[in-house]
Amino acid sequence: MAKWLLAGLLLCSGLVLAAPRVITLAPHLTEMAFAAGITPVAVSAWSDYPPAARTLPQVANWQGIGVEQVLQLKPDVVLAWRGGNPARQIEQLQHAGVRVVWIDPQSLDEMIDTVQSLARWSPRPEQAVSAAQALRAQEAALRQRYRHAAPVALFLQFGQQPLFTASRNTLQNEIVTLCGGQNIFADSRVSWPQVSREQVLIRQPQAIVISGDTAQAASVTRFWRSQLSVPVIAINPDWLSRPGPRLLLAAQQLCAALHPLKK
Repeated sequence: MAKWLLAGLLLCSGLVLAAPRVITLAPHLTEMAFAAGITPVAVSAWSDYPPAARTLPQVANWQGIGVEQVLQLKPDVVLAWRGGNPARQIEQLQHAGVRVVWIDPQSLDEMIDTVQSLARWSPRPEQAVSAAQALRAQEAALRQRYRHAAPVALFLQFGQQPLFTASRNTLQNEIVTLCGGQNIFADSRVSWPQVSREQVLIRQPQAIVISGDTAQAASVTRFWRSQLSVPVIAINPDWLSRPGPRLLLAAQQLCAALHPLKK
């Protein structure tokens, strides 16, 4: 309460509080921050969207977090990802007094709620709210449009040697179901199971969905040639692999590919 009262007094006197200093430690967290109206003071490697993110200092990569770099930037909050940031280094930041917020959305709804929750650190909180509303509208429109679509058995292929796929406990599976697809490995007990060619062939998918481009789709087609002759649908890898706002773009791309004549 005191903080908001102080902000009001400063605004009335013509002064403006400095925007909260936010650091993001994964590319999808960077995307969420920008969607919410936040320009981070530093980001992780591979934070390439929106284009403005490419010019920001990088303090984390696949090898870990630059703890000293983070501390020198004196952030108000660090947004971390349980799926990719090392807990030991996060604990170092916390012991140094840095506020860390773990973000690990497990569903589209959680991802959208997270974007809205970032309003508390945004200099433009109304942008976080409007961005979340727009994402909810996109999700609702897809559910409405494809709710009666004929089911299509899909194999979500990640990698080739070995083969990996996604089970029902993933955002990628939610994208499939949103478009009326049926993930042939949805019943797997682990989120990202390794599977064999034989297991895929037994389940007889009607299409294969990959994270990649047309060249990669052609490679996958060759990989299955003579054993499995089905369409290979290539989805923009950043849209499909990052659990951020552009998941809805991945859904739109997949739905359009599965149901090209759907009105």
